[in-house]
Amino acid sequence: MEAATPVLNRSAFAALDLLLSRRSGSAKAMTEPGPAMLQLQQILAVASRTPDHGKLFPWRFIVFEGDGRNRMGELLVKCLLESEPQASPERIETERGRFLRAPVVIGVVSRVREAIPIPEWEQILSAGAACQNLVLAAHALGFVANWITEWPAYQPTVKERLGLKPGERIAAFIYIGTSAVTLEERPRPALGKIVTRF
Repeated sequence: MEAATPVLNRSAFAALDLLLSRRSGSAKAMTEPGPAMLQLQQILAVASRTPDHGKLFPWRFIVFEGDGRNRMGELLVKCLLESEPQASPERIETERGRFLRAPVVIGVVSRVREAIPIPEWEQILSAGAACQNLVLAAHALGFVANWITEWPAYQPTVKERLGLKPGERIAAFIYIGTSAVTLEERPRPALGKIVTRF
């Protein structure tokens, strides 16, 4: 007996269209407006509804908005000058303005618990899924998002001053705003090249 073909309603088609239309926008080409407080709460709520084996919540979020972006820029300048005292004025200004490129930046922190039955890899993947949910939720609300890390995500002093604990890493800094340029579609792999059947 053949399985019945599921009937898709308008909501399903709208959701698929949304997923198929998602694309990244450069943080360097973002402008206002960004998400308002309620929209940001919705984005974070969607991010927290992520596959999570063991209900560990192996991720948390750091929101940079308003003056918090300026304070992060000053933190980056201090960390830069501690490791590179001869940094050029141009590089210093780049770091000072790094988190000002978008109205909102969300840091996603991956928190891995060791010596438990849940594999570390699954905990890390859950943090990646939280990042993807953030990006999709921003897109659903009409914003553009860019999932990047860059040097601050890996610099020990930056991580320490952001309050990261042992076992925590930056999975992403997700920049959210409005694109100042028209987004271009990029090449996507043909399914025949990435799908096999066993």
